[in-house]
Amino acid sequence: MRRIVALRRVLADAFGHFNDDDGWAMASHLAISSLMALFPFLIFATTLASFLGAEAFAETAVHLIFDTWPDQIAAPIAREVVTVLTVPRTDLLTFGIVLAAYFASNGIEALRTALNRAYRVFETRSFVMRRLQSLAFVVIATVCFVAISVLLVFAPILARIAEANVEWIKPYIGTITLWRFVVASAVIVLGLVAVHLWLPSGRRSFVSILPGIAFTLVGWLIGSTIFANYLDRFSSYVTTYAGLASIMIAVVFLYIVSAIFILGGELNAAISRYREARSRVAG
Repeated sequence: MRRIVALRRVLADAFGHFNDDDGWAMASHLAISSLMALFPFLIFATTLASFLGAEAFAETAVHLIFDTWPDQIAAPIAREVVTVLTVPRTDLLTFGIVLAAYFASNGIEALRTALNRAYRVFETRSFVMRRLQSLAFVVIATVCFVAISVLLVFAPILARIAEANVEWIKPYIGTITLWRFVVASAVIVLGLVAVHLWLPSGRRSFVSILPGIAFTLVGWLIGSTIFANYLDRFSSYVTTYAGLASIMIAVVFLYIVSAIFILGGELNAAISRYREARSRVAG
């Protein structure tokens, strides 16, 4: 009974603060900012990957980002991404690629603003420090994507070696799609851990952010499944928005994902507040 009461209080606190603190508007801001940051990030990352010799990066990036999206949402956007990324680029150190990195970092700043509100903290770091941190996130994400791209190039070689030397692994060699999904999911989990730990102001322990991350992952899975089924059965986006349908679908999907992401931060903050209140009562 006590656990049920605690759960009700935590959920009421989380959803109440989300609603009172313009959570729906922040979800909209985060969705648009994420979509606007996606192409600059991929342009910057692809250019850097080409400079480092990772020519297979474009395909890897598309799989890492879109393999965890429902097919109805991912397919149209992925086609446009591939079109953009296959344009030859040699301007790594030019003004254009610097701008791409800067615009990509705007998406990180949107995540920071949303989490600061969710965790109910005020930002104390300077604009320069925040922007440098956001750019560092962009560069680190790019390097990680490039490293994964290189590893996937060697994956067939490693698979053949494993198949020749490890008998029990043979049935699993062909599950390429499964491994892509696993890698993409791992990237998402590590990304969530990083942004919850380091983006918002203040300090949080690893254990304290786990409930919100778990809520986010489960919520994304349920939300994307429901939205995909809705698109299959009831959606009229194509007739309403014509050629803009794919973009509108992506915006709505990112809006749902963003709301769930912010609620994950709200849940962590509500749990921390409840534990602090219990500690004061017990003391």
